[in-house]
Amino acid sequence: MPFTWEGHGGESQMTAGGPQYPIWFTNLIYHGTLYTLTYKWPGLNEHPCSRIPGFTLEDLNRGLEGSRFVGRETLRRSPERRVNHWRVGVVFPQLPPGNYPRLPLALGDIYVDEADRGTFWQVLQFGVQNLYDPELDEWLVMDTFEHRPGTVTLPRECRSPAH
Repeated sequence: MPFTWEGHGGESQMTAGGPQYPIWFTNLIYHGTLYTLTYKWPGLNEHPCSRIPGFTLEDLNRGLEGSRFVGRETLRRSPERRVNHWRVGVVFPQLPPGNYPRLPLALGDIYVDEADRGTFWQVLQFGVQNLYDPELDEWLVMDTFEHRPGTVTLPRECRSPAH
C-alpha cells in the first residue's frame, strides 16, 4: 500500500493507502494542530477528524531528539540498506526512572539511513491512532525517499469555520 510523507514551511502530512485500498488515512501537523483522519478502515463506520491543538513540527522533532540508539542493522530488501535503528516512546505521566506506573501513548522504531540521517527507510510505530488495528502497530517501509518540499492540505473533513 502506498505511503507518502510531505512537508513544507513547518507543516507535515503523511498519508497511507488511498480510495482503492482497504486502508486510507492521513495524519497532519497543520497550523500548530495535529490532525488524524481515517477515511477507510476495515470494520470502521465512523470517520471523524481528531484534533490535538498545540502540536507543531518542532514538538515532533523535540520528541525525536529523545530517541535511544538501538544499534546498526541491515534491512534485507532489494536493495539492502545499512541503517541506524532508533527507538522513541511517549508515556504518561512523564516521571524520572523509578517504580511509577506509566501508560504508553506512542512508541516508534525508526530505521535511519546510516550515511544520511535525514532519510528513514522503515518505521514501526504504535500510537493512539492505531487503536483501530487489532495488532496495535503500523509498519512503514519506504522504497524511495526524496528530499524536496511537498504539499500539505488540510482535508475538508478537518476544516473548521476558521479555516
